[in-house]
Amino acid sequence: MTHPSTQPDALAIAASIRAGEVTAREVVEESIARIEERNPELNAVVGRRYDAALADVDAGLPAGPLSGVPFLVKDLGTEVAGVPSTSGSRLFADHVPAADSEIVRRYKAAGLVVLGTTNSPEFGLNASTEPLLHGPARNPHDHSRSTGGSSGGSAAAVAAGMVPAAHATDGGGSIRIPAAACGLVGLKPSRGRTTGHPDTGTLAGPVSVPHAVTTSVRDSAALLDVIAGPLPGEAFSAPAPLTTFLDAASREPGRLRVGVATEVNGFDVDPACRDAVLAAAKLCEALGHHVEETTAGFDPAEVAASSSVLMGADLVVIIEDRLAELGRENLGPGDVEPFTEMLYGYFSTLTGTQVHRALRAAQDIGWRLGAHLRRYDVLLTPTLTAPTPPLGLLDTSRPEVMWQHGSTYSAWTSVLNVTGMPAISLPLGQAPDGMPVGVQFAADLGREELLISLAAQIEAASPWC
Repeated sequence: MTHPSTQPDALAIAASIRAGEVTAREVVEESIARIEERNPELNAVVGRRYDAALADVDAGLPAGPLSGVPFLVKDLGTEVAGVPSTSGSRLFADHVPAADSEIVRRYKAAGLVVLGTTNSPEFGLNASTEPLLHGPARNPHDHSRSTGGSSGGSAAAVAAGMVPAAHATDGGGSIRIPAAACGLVGLKPSRGRTTGHPDTGTLAGPVSVPHAVTTSVRDSAALLDVIAGPLPGEAFSAPAPLTTFLDAASREPGRLRVGVATEVNGFDVDPACRDAVLAAAKLCEALGHHVEETTAGFDPAEVAASSSVLMGADLVVIIEDRLAELGRENLGPGDVEPFTEMLYGYFSTLTGTQVHRALRAAQDIGWRLGAHLRRYDVLLTPTLTAPTPPLGLLDTSRPEVMWQHGSTYSAWTSVLNVTGMPAISLPLGQAPDGMPVGVQFAADLGREELLISLAAQIEAASPWC
């Protein structure tokens, strides 16, 4: 298998198309061939629209910096017309949307060519992509290991070189976790940076945000430019960037104050994950930044208590609305996975007061972390407390196992969803067994430009090839 770092990134592919070195159709056909060759082993792609994609190319693509680049969309909460939108669940196995979600319309308007959809755990409730509906996605670096989740199918597809970049979403680390597991760049934007329309996600909206997994920082920036901006009437809106995010990728960040945290309450951090952070800290120091040790600035137990209620309430609405659509009152045997069924039963008893308290707690966590970040421009942490798990460790058919292991893989990531702050995982480390290890940089709300500038500077100084 060709490592993605040996292949051109999305911007380079688009430049080759503009220069006439290759046609968009040739690029798309080659990407389709790679998916068909590599997907049987990896199970990253679950929905296809090859004929429609080629028809899009033949009809003429919109001009843009990414025109002609093949792309995949995560099968969770984002719909591609004519392709099953299952959210990894048997309850939605036959749901085929008639229209694209707004973010997909924006991708297509930028000239990206959507080839299909990628594997996701049921309703995104797992830090590993192992849905019973589609089966597990496998890590290209080691097929016995997880891809992470919930954007694991997208990460596997990019890491395997099927496409140069793919759509992803992040409600508790679901962009950054698979990016770390698969050796990619994974930026979670600020709350309100873009829209989830038509998925209202009233309660998950404060914590979940879409973007992408990529091989390069500049691709992440360019894709964020494509989707950034709320629709009129949006409940949340992030501050507009000064210029473009792609411009930020070529701009020096200046001398930054970097706070480094490697310990968090209640979790042991694997030495490989800690070492990756410390090495990244030394690199930042060598680049001229002021670096100092600090504390995490949050308690994962408090974060979990808030985020679980917000996302749990949304899960109940999703299931109840689907049952109403099907003309049913109750879930049937096998409709959802055992872990989902347990969560649905538990969160169905939530009161409005409990949900309101969770929202208040989320704001309080944000204020406290924000006060902590006043001393620093960025906070440097592990992305994960442990390297990539084996497939089967996070088993949704055994809810007790999920309770035991699940939070291990979101201890450092979920807080940035609850607070709405942006964060990026960069593939700067390696475990003793050769698996990639990510480190996370976080900043205050609306400061994606700063993270992109710093990440691009780090990538130039220490390329992850």
